Amino acid sequence: MGAWAEDTFGNDTACDWVGTFLYDPGLPAVKSAIEAVLEAEDYLDSDEACDCLAACEVIARLQGKWGVRNSYSEELDKWIEANPTTVPEDLKAAADSAIERILGADSELPELWDEGGRNEDWHNAIDDLRQRVQG
Repeated sequence: MGAWAEDTFGNDTACDWVGTFLYDPGLPAVKSAIEAVLEAEDYLDSDEACDCLAACEVIARLQGKWGVRNSYSEELDKWIEANPTTVPEDLKAAADSAIERILGADSELPELWDEGGRNEDWHNAIDDLRQRVQG
């Protein structure tokens, strides 16, 4: 995973997911990324986790709960602003469960971020995202 910042879009994988999302945008793409994490058996790959976190950002932003806005989120943010969409409660609940799964055992992403000890900046960014997803 090529990463340069702890926020959701501070890595290549999440930015690639945004590009794919913008090609065929909507809640089905968000749901698919979340379900991939929830349905993962055994070890959760960091790419699936990054995709899911990017999908969770879509949920948060659709609710007006903007996170870090920069050049990496710019095109997604434009789409969000132009396409107001109500997020179903069950999708928000699934997103919360997926974040819990990402933070849990057998998940590569926290292992990568915490390799040299607990990365508080990354954990704080995930906590912030989780709160924004819940509305």
